[in-house]
Amino acid sequence: MFTFCPLQGALSESTASQSLLELDGGVKVLVGLGWDETFDLGKLEELEKQVPTLSLILLTHATASHLAAYVHCCKNFPLFTRIPAYATRPVIDLGRSLIQDLYSSTPAASTTIRQTSLSEIAYAYTQTAATAQNLLLQSPTPDQIARYFSLIQPLKYSQPHQPLPSPFSPPLNGLTITAYNSGHTLGGTIWHIQHGLESIVYAVDWNQARENVFAGAAWLGGAGGGGAEVIEQLRKPTALICSSRGAQKSAQTAGRAKRDEQLLETIKTCVTKGGTVLIPVDSSARVLELSYLLEHAWRADAASDNGVLTSAKLYLAGRNMSSTMRYARSMLEWMDDNIVQEFEAFAEGQRKANGAVEKKEGGPFDFKYLRLLERKAQVSKLLDQVASAQGEVAKGRVILASDTSMEWGFSKDVLKGLAKDPNNLVILTDRPTIAKDDRPSIARTLWEWWRERKDGVSVEQTSTGDNIETVQAGGRELEIREASRQALEGDELAVYQQWLATQRQLQATQQTGTAGSLDGPTDVVDDASSESSSDSEDEDGQQQGKALTVSATLGQAGRKNVILKDEDLGINILIKRKDVYDFDSRGKKGRERCFPVAIRRKRNDDFGELIRPEDYLRAEEKDEDNADGSHLALDDDKLGKKRKWDDVIKGANGPNKRPQPGKGVAEDGDDGISADGHAADDLDDVEDTEPEEPAGPCKLVYTTETIQAKLRIGFVDFSGLHDRRSLDMLIPLIQPRKLILVGGNHEETMSLAEDCRAALGMDGDKAVDVFTPSVGVWVDASVDTNAWVVKLADPLVKKLKWQNVRGLSIVTISGQLLATNTTAEATEPSDEDSSNKRQKTEPSTAVALTSTALANSSGVLPVLDVIPSNLVSAARTAAQPLHVGDLRLADLRRAMQGSGHGAEFRGEGILVIDGSVSVRKTAEGRIEVESVGLPVVGRRNTLYEVKRAIYDNLAVVAGA
Repeated sequence: MFTFCPLQGALSESTASQSLLELDGGVKVLVGLGWDETFDLGKLEELEKQVPTLSLILLTHATASHLAAYVHCCKNFPLFTRIPAYATRPVIDLGRSLIQDLYSSTPAASTTIRQTSLSEIAYAYTQTAATAQNLLLQSPTPDQIARYFSLIQPLKYSQPHQPLPSPFSPPLNGLTITAYNSGHTLGGTIWHIQHGLESIVYAVDWNQARENVFAGAAWLGGAGGGGAEVIEQLRKPTALICSSRGAQKSAQTAGRAKRDEQLLETIKTCVTKGGTVLIPVDSSARVLELSYLLEHAWRADAASDNGVLTSAKLYLAGRNMSSTMRYARSMLEWMDDNIVQEFEAFAEGQRKANGAVEKKEGGPFDFKYLRLLERKAQVSKLLDQVASAQGEVAKGRVILASDTSMEWGFSKDVLKGLAKDPNNLVILTDRPTIAKDDRPSIARTLWEWWRERKDGVSVEQTSTGDNIETVQAGGRELEIREASRQALEGDELAVYQQWLATQRQLQATQQTGTAGSLDGPTDVVDDASSESSSDSEDEDGQQQGKALTVSATLGQAGRKNVILKDEDLGINILIKRKDVYDFDSRGKKGRERCFPVAIRRKRNDDFGELIRPEDYLRAEEKDEDNADGSHLALDDDKLGKKRKWDDVIKGANGPNKRPQPGKGVAEDGDDGISADGHAADDLDDVEDTEPEEPAGPCKLVYTTETIQAKLRIGFVDFSGLHDRRSLDMLIPLIQPRKLILVGGNHEETMSLAEDCRAALGMDGDKAVDVFTPSVGVWVDASVDTNAWVVKLADPLVKKLKWQNVRGLSIVTISGQLLATNTTAEATEPSDEDSSNKRQKTEPSTAVALTSTALANSSGVLPVLDVIPSNLVSAARTAAQPLHVGDLRLADLRRAMQGSGHGAEFRGEGILVIDGSVSVRKTAEGRIEVESVGLPVVGRRNTLYEVKRAIYDNLAVVAGA
C-alpha cells in the first residue's frame, strides 16, 4: 500500500515543498520541510498533527522552499527531534548557513503566537488577549541551529541505506533509501525509496542540464552521463513523484552558454553607463552558480585587452556568505567535473610554484574580484558611495544580495538605495511566486512590472548583434514593509507570561523537555541529547501515554482551565500534589509504573563531560577575587584564558605572530590584501550602527515605506530547473507505472499531465495513472499486483533448501497445483475410550486444479505438492540456477582483505585484487570479473577465490 499527500506546493504558486508518503504497515515518510517568505504558521498545522506518526524525514535541497521550516519544527513541535532525518552533507551544511542567515536577518522568521492560543490560555486577560497581536516566539540561537542540523544523518550518492525508525514508528520492514544527484543545487537529491513491492522515485526540482558548478541529474548515469536509457535503479518505478514547475518554460536553443552570455551582456550595458546592478540571490545554494560565473567573468575580462567589467566592482552581500563559501571550498567533489579539474590544475600549479615569490591566483571559489559584505553597515556605506558618485564619472557596480524574494535579506536595503536612479538595473534570475491569498513579495511585484512592460522598454544591441531588453519602472510606487521587534509591556507582557507558564506546565507533564523549545531547566536532559538513555523496552506505550496526556491537557486548556486535574497528571500527582503519597500502578504501562523522578544528569559534549574552569583554579588565583566576586584569572588579559578564534592577543605583533581576521575589521597583510582575498578599503573600517534587538519577550511590528521606483528591470532565467523538453523526454524513458505531479501552479501542472497521459500510453492492458493532487488531498498510488494464498504440502516442504540473503530467506519451488477442501471431515471415534487419542482426518479428494476450477470453486484452498516422477520429464519444470542478491564492491573488498588478499579501488569504481583480478559493476547491476592470467602463487588462485567470495555474497537457488 502506498498513499501520497502534498502538504504544501501542489497546484499553487508557492514554491514551498512538503510531501507525506504512507507505506504499508503505517510507515510515514516526510519529504521536504519547505516554507515561503510569509512564514505563516497555518501552513504547518497539518504537519504538526502528523509529527507523532512520522517514521523518518528526507531533505532534498538546501533552499528555503525545501527546509526553511526545519528549525522551527525542531524547536516548537514536541518529539520532532526524535524523528531521524537524512540528507546529503552539502544540504546539511549549506542549510545550516541558510537558516542562520534567515533568523539573523528578520524577526518574522521566529513566527508569532496564534491568536486562538492566546485567547484560550489567557482567561484572566480576556479583553487584553483580543488586542495582543503578533507576540513573537523565541528565536533559536546559532548554537541551537547548529545542534538541530547535527541531528541529520549524512548520506552519499548511490549509497543504499536502511534508516532507523523513530521511537514511535512501526517497524520499517526493510525500507531502503538511496540518494541520487538531482542537479539544481549542491547536494540536491532524487530519492529512491524501496519498501516491499513499492519502488518510489521522489524527484522534485531537478535539472538535467550541466551548469558551471552543478552536474546534471543522475537519470542517465550521473555527471557526464550520455546514455540513452535511464539507470536501472530509477527505471520503471511503481510511482514517480515529479515536480511540474517550469513545464511551460521552453528550452534555450544554445543552453547554458547563451544564458551566461545574456546575463553578462545585460550587466555590461548598465555598468558602462556608470549604473549599479542588483541581482537578488539566495544565500545558500544557487548563489554558488552566480558567484562562480561572475568571478571568472571578471578574471577573463581582466586578462583581455578591451575589458569592460574590470572597472566595475563586484560585491556579494549576505549575513553568512563567508560560511557558505567556506563550505563550498570543502565540497568540490560534489560539483561538476570541470570544477574538480580546475582545482586539480590549481593545486598542481601551487606545488610547482612552491617557494616562489609571486602569489598564484586562487582556486574555483578563492575570490579575487568578488567582495563579501556581511554587515548592514557595510551595505549602507556602499549605498552612500553609490549616491555620492552619481554626479561624477561613476564606476559601475554589481551587487549580489540575499534574498530572491527581496523580503528579508540585504536585497531589500539595496533596492531602496538604487530605486531613484534610472541608470540602475535590477536583474531577476527566477520567476518569483506568490502564496495563495497573501500579499505579493517585492520581487513578484517587480516581475509583474517586467511582464506587463507598461512604462516602456529599453532595447540595446550588444557586440554580437543580440538585443538586450530592460523594462522601465516608470516611477511607480513600490511598497516596502520592514519587520522589527518591540519589547512587550503592561498587559501584553502578562498575557505572554501566562501563555509561557502554561506551555511549561504542559511540558512538565511529559517529564522531558522538547529539545529546548522553551526556557526550561538546563540540567534536565532533553530529547535530543538523551535518545539513547530514554529508549527503553516500554517506549511505545510511553509515547502513547505522552500523546494522551498532552491531548487531555490541551482539552483542559481549551476550556480556559489551566489547572490540571488528577487524571491528567497521572503518576505525576505524587510530586505535583501535596499530601498525596499513594498511586495505584496496577495494570499501568510505561512511566505509570515507576515513581516520577526527573533524572538530572551532567551535560556532555562531543568530548565528554563539560568542565568548569573555575573548579581548577590554583590557590593563588582563588585569592585574587574582585569585589564583585569574579576571578581575575578569568579576565581576557590573564594568561591561561582560552581565547575565541576571532580574538587577537594584545601585544602579539611579533614577526612570527599571524594576525587573526576579525568579524568586522579586516586585518591587512603586508601587501594590503585582507584574509578573504580583496583589497582593503573603507568598507572594512565602518562601524556597525545597527540598533540592538530588545532582549526578552517581544512582538512583531511592521513599518511600511513607499518609494518611487525609476530603475530598470531585467530578467535572465538562472533558476536551474527542468524545462518542458526535459520533462517530455525523460518521463517516458523512466516508464513509471504511476505518475504524481506536484510543485507547480494549476495551469502548468494540468498541461503537463495531459501530455504525460498521451506519452506514457498503456502499461500492459491498463492506462498509466497520472495524479495531480491538491494540498491536503490523499491519493492511492499502490502498485497493481495480484496475490494468491497457497498451502505447501508436507513432502514439498521437506525438499526445500532455503538460502539467506541479507536477512531474507529465498528458495525456488517447482510443484503441482492441486485443490482441496478447506474443511477436513474428522472420523468418528470407534469407542468411548478413544476420546483421548488423536483424531485422524479423512484424506480429502485431491483433483488437478485448472484456472476454470479455481475461478468457479468456493471454499477451496490451493495446495502446492510434489510433481510425480512420471510427470517431471513431460512437464520440464526443472528450474535453472538463479543468482539472487546485490553485491556491493565495498563488501567484496572487505571480504578479500579479511582473507589476506590485497584489494583497492582504482579508476572509476574498479576493484583490483592482488594486482591481477579486476571486478567492476555495470549500470545494469551485473558483475564483471577479469583476470590478466598471472601465475598462481602457492596454493591460492586469486581468480577462483574472488569468484567464491562473490558467490558467498549471493544466493544461488535452483528448483526444488
